[in-house]
Amino acid sequence: MRVAEVMTRDVRLIEPTQSIQEAARLMAELDTGIMPVRDGDRLVGMITDRDITVRAVAQGRGPDTSIREVMTDD
Repeated sequence: MRVAEVMTRDVRLIEPTQSIQEAARLMAELDTGIMPVRDGDRLVGMITDRDITVRAVAQGRGPDTSIREVMTDD
């Protein structure tokens, strides 16, 4: 099997300044648990449903929290 046979070709990106609510809404729409985060033309991290749950909701952060505050950047 080749990677090209199972990879997603229409990748959607999100900006670090957008809210975690926007990220969650887009994840639900796309039926995914992870999204790449870009800043301009650079990939700067990933945001996952787990990032939103553990780094935001569990710590009492609201839906307007920026992705930059909770994303995985390494």
